Amino acid sequence: MADNRKLYLGPKLRVLRRELGLNQTRMAEELGVSPSYLNHLERNQRPLTAQMLLRLANTYDIDIRDFVASTQEGAAHALGEILSDALVRDIGIAKDEVLEVAENYPGVSEAIARFYRALSDLRRLPERTEAGGSPAPLLAPIDWLRETIARAGNHFAELDAAAEALAVEMNDDPAVMQADLRARLKTLHGMGVQTVRADVLAGTLRHYDMHRRRLLLSERLPASGRLFALAYHLCSQEMAESIAAQINRAAPPDEDSRRLAAIALTNYAAAALIMPYDRFRQAAEQSRYDLPLLRARFGVSGEQLAHRLTSLNRTGARGVPFFMAKLNRAGIVSKRFDGEAWPFARLGGTCPRWDAHDAGRTDRVERQMIETLEGRRFVTFFLALPSDGAPEARSRPVIALGCEAKHAGRLVHADGIDVEKDAPTEVGPTCHLCERRGCPDRALPPVTRALDLHGYERTVSPFPFRRV
Repeated sequence: MADNRKLYLGPKLRVLRRELGLNQTRMAEELGVSPSYLNHLERNQRPLTAQMLLRLANTYDIDIRDFVASTQEGAAHALGEILSDALVRDIGIAKDEVLEVAENYPGVSEAIARFYRALSDLRRLPERTEAGGSPAPLLAPIDWLRETIARAGNHFAELDAAAEALAVEMNDDPAVMQADLRARLKTLHGMGVQTVRADVLAGTLRHYDMHRRRLLLSERLPASGRLFALAYHLCSQEMAESIAAQINRAAPPDEDSRRLAAIALTNYAAAALIMPYDRFRQAAEQSRYDLPLLRARFGVSGEQLAHRLTSLNRTGARGVPFFMAKLNRAGIVSKRFDGEAWPFARLGGTCPRWDAHDAGRTDRVERQMIETLEGRRFVTFFLALPSDGAPEARSRPVIALGCEAKHAGRLVHADGIDVEKDAPTEVGPTCHLCERRGCPDRALPPVTRALDLHGYERTVSPFPFRRV
């Protein structure tokens, strides 16, 4: 705040208010401002002053640094990626111009992002038309869902509260909880649960027979998968109203987005039931985020655990702000939660120098400290996932978690890393956006620079480029 930059944090303020269950009139009263002024703040028509930030911190017990962190940097990064597109690349928009727009005109940045997503969809339209498909919506459902979850900080307070109330009636031991879930589904909802041979389900891991009210689970599902399936179906029955209300507030643009949101939020509720917020956060803090220990204690998979760790954003009781990605050995990201400090490009793949692509052991957490072009350091952890339920799969996926290096002291897997003295691995956002010179692992030249090729020399980097 010392540099007097204007902070437009309307979306974060709106999420905080909804998280607290307040309307604008009530929050304005508690902060000592008018409802119209609060409305201007939430719509980014007024910047948050230092005085208002202090009022928020004192009234609602929030950490100002967490509340402010990464808002402008993330927006500037995303806007910079869009403006590197071949359509406008030749304009050569300077980084300081991009940063100024992202900081001072967040609505403009969001509008540009929406136009670019529509353009990307239109570029794919001829391929789909030639293939006989119907036109895609202007915003792909998976992109809409990712943005919706990001705006909420991957935390849905109403679902967490409902899941915690339900978890009180369950046993903490995962094996006993599974029996409790089976009994509750049968007694209260008339739903039977049956484990069947893999060939009966023919490639499906679970199937709900609505006519006979039977949940069929493949024998290939591990214990963590069976526990999660039971929790998912119980939450779909007992938390249907809360999930539907959350979906309606998110306002999906089409039916596919609505269905995707329903699945994602029911998954969230199931994770919150198996790993209730307060008990899970306390276990994480006490164990210093020991991933194998937490996985065993709560009976979950590595992927389920990673998802839950990114959702610890309850006001006054936050966990380490992790980002998360699920990727295969080709470096393709199939799932991602950016968190507050995702160090790679939001469009495209990750840096080939990030070791997550090479993680190959399911019984050990591997780690790496990385440093971005801007000099920001992160500690990252990788865990290969077993091919549960899909023995024919050739590519074993990897779950990667990471956070800013300043949190390393809270993490048992970072023990032995000196974040100040140890040499980090230098990474970039992704090859076509990275301007790090002399990188021997570069796969593509940067779109922001002209190539500098000479027949009389061969550089370490396969694509040397000009400095300016």
